[in-house]
Amino acid sequence: MTSPIDAGATPAIAALLQQLHEGRQPDAAAQEILRITAGLEAQLRQRDADVAAAIKELESFSYSVSHDLRAPLSTIDGFSRLLEGSSAKGDAERSKHYLQRLRLGVANINELIAALLVVSRLLRATMAPQAVDIGALAQGAFAALQATEPARLAQVDVQPDLVAQGDPALLKQLVDHLVGNAWKFSAKKDKTFITVGSQPGAEGETVYFVSDQGAGFDMAHAEKLFGIFQRMHVSSDFPGLGAGLATVQRIVARHGGRIWAEAAVEEGATVYFTLPGA
Repeated sequence: MTSPIDAGATPAIAALLQQLHEGRQPDAAAQEILRITAGLEAQLRQRDADVAAAIKELESFSYSVSHDLRAPLSTIDGFSRLLEGSSAKGDAERSKHYLQRLRLGVANINELIAALLVVSRLLRATMAPQAVDIGALAQGAFAALQATEPARLAQVDVQPDLVAQGDPALLKQLVDHLVGNAWKFSAKKDKTFITVGSQPGAEGETVYFVSDQGAGFDMAHAEKLFGIFQRMHVSSDFPGLGAGLATVQRIVARHGGRIWAEAAVEEGATVYFTLPGA
């Protein structure tokens, strides 16, 4: 996120204008005024971009509240009506079934709200940038996942010296989500392969990536990949709310970076991201 607009720019420009008026070093004063105004213009452009991003975020949240929460609410309403009918008939077994479905609907809403709150807090969290070992985070995430499924054949390859500049807590969330996704979408393969590494970018930047050989997805739908509650697979195949990559996208944005993905159906996926600064 950008810093506040420089409050000291106005008096500085006023002093330089006075210097020009008095004829003291006019060229240097003019150049300094141009430098300050160019900096202010850049800050204003960034502020406009931040406002546009915030508006887009609000639109996304509004859609999630009006659309994604409506489905479980409709389920609760439907089963409450059925429960009312079964109770009137004294059908205890059917009433018990309807109560279970109602509890599932409430649990679903709680999960959705919790995911929305996590994403929302990412936009307000205070950042403390420092050197972070992405490789060590990836190894830790992989070890935790392997412990939950010790019989699963899996291998993770992590390139050495994967050090990035960023907030440690946020980058841990980022790596946990990406490695977790690679693990989840590789579940139907005979063996899980995950690669975490980096490569040079187009303008000398470092591009980090997490790659797998799992289910992949159709690139025709890639535009919705980082949207909140947007899913590329049916929940019966791969459970989840579709909030993980939305969280990752916002963490990358907080660090001033970019994120994108490449994939093919049943051939795996690779998520790329940059972390130029915080």
